[in-house]
Amino acid sequence: MMDVELLSRLQFAGTIMFHYLFPPLSIGLGLQLFLCELAYVRTGHPAWESAARFWTRVFAVNFAMGVATGIVMEFEFGTNWAAYSRFVGDVFGSALAAEGIFAFFLESGFLAILVFGWDRVGPKMHLFSTLMVFLGSVFSAVWIVIANSWQQTPAGYHIVWQEIQGQSVPRAEVTDFWAMVFNPSSVDRLTHTVIGALVLGAFFVASVCSFYLLKQRHEDVARRCLSIALPSALVFTLLAALTGHDSAQKLVETQPAKLAAMEAHFETTDQPTGLYLFGWPDAENETVHFGIRVPWLLSLMVYNDPGKPVPGMDQIPESDRPPVWLPFQMFHLMVGLGTMMIVLAALACWFWFKRTYHNHRWLMWSIVLMPLAAMTANQAGWITAEVGRQPWIVHPSVQNGVEMMGLRTKDGLSESVTAEQVLSSIVLFAVIYSLLFAVWIFVLNHKIQHGPESIEELESHKRTRGASKLSDQIRHGGTGRGGGLLDEDG
Repeated sequence: MMDVELLSRLQFAGTIMFHYLFPPLSIGLGLQLFLCELAYVRTGHPAWESAARFWTRVFAVNFAMGVATGIVMEFEFGTNWAAYSRFVGDVFGSALAAEGIFAFFLESGFLAILVFGWDRVGPKMHLFSTLMVFLGSVFSAVWIVIANSWQQTPAGYHIVWQEIQGQSVPRAEVTDFWAMVFNPSSVDRLTHTVIGALVLGAFFVASVCSFYLLKQRHEDVARRCLSIALPSALVFTLLAALTGHDSAQKLVETQPAKLAAMEAHFETTDQPTGLYLFGWPDAENETVHFGIRVPWLLSLMVYNDPGKPVPGMDQIPESDRPPVWLPFQMFHLMVGLGTMMIVLAALACWFWFKRTYHNHRWLMWSIVLMPLAAMTANQAGWITAEVGRQPWIVHPSVQNGVEMMGLRTKDGLSESVTAEQVLSSIVLFAVIYSLLFAVWIFVLNHKIQHGPESIEELESHKRTRGASKLSDQIRHGGTGRGGGLLDEDG
């Protein structure tokens, strides 16, 4: 018999993982686009303008996919997770309203100028619009991550019981908006998430530009963009490691069960705790097969003290323990890919500084593949965070010395949705999303293969645009100061 809870979780995981391909790339590309356009405004060099125009077109394609795929999740809250929506409605309403006010209108208001404003507004106004779109995408991430972090470490609320259809049901209501915003995990998770997006954007630009150098195409634009993208990739991968480390240290206080699952740490001892580099966790027998473990390293990373033991899974009631295998593997995959990206970014920056980057084709091909690693690391981090907090969809907490109930995932389901309905929607989503993904890849590949305009093409485009403007002015009877040409002709 099909399990409606499992199917609903798979449906939501599939839709959000597909959606999560696009917002991080939009955030990361937004910064790279702004830096390219800033270089154009400062230098006036047409190669920088060509680069900015090219990345604008790529950004627009990705942004449209992000919007289209994000809408679905809003409906899933109501169709599959009605009890959960009732429980968190007041909290999520505050956060999502703030997203609409501070992010959506800012981002959408300036998006038209970014995409269609070339040759219609001045360079500084267009640069300002690019910055606003980038900041809008970041602010959107801020409120989404705050809402998600509240589920992990709730704060600033109390429980109100309501009568619905003769049953008493709990509802979380905000008592302190800023305590809800700055809940114990929101800042760490936000910085790590946004920096992960900036890593992806930097590697995406570096990937396309390295591909151009390998194929000896658009080399002037490619070299200029690489001068920004490669240092950005190194800086942000290092920052991702630092913020990830800080976030993991907080877990021992806020979500010790998740930390134990991430490291397959089953038994608490009075000895320093080691850290597995890899392995195959066996939760039933509470062991790790084929594992390589570094002694005392987990104690050092969690407490900055190699002699202090870390609590294990045996400190958690069995009914509250998360799965172990998936968080363990995803966490180690994320860390492994992050380490690889740091090494490759450092090598690429070194050879770029030595002006020999173009001589190392193996390294350039490695950089071409790095967006896949960055996307995979972002997805692995999300899986680690969400699976690691099971069986809770909203974790229990303590507010002002009072223990507050959480909400188990199985209790957040809609009462009226059947497993057959969820399964049919999963199949339908799989078909539609496969088609959307194919379209995205096709359009993205087309734009990358075409590449940025040459300086000659750019100048020709400007002349054509200028002639078109003059024609419009004549047709509407005016050229500006002193009346129109038709007026002067009498």
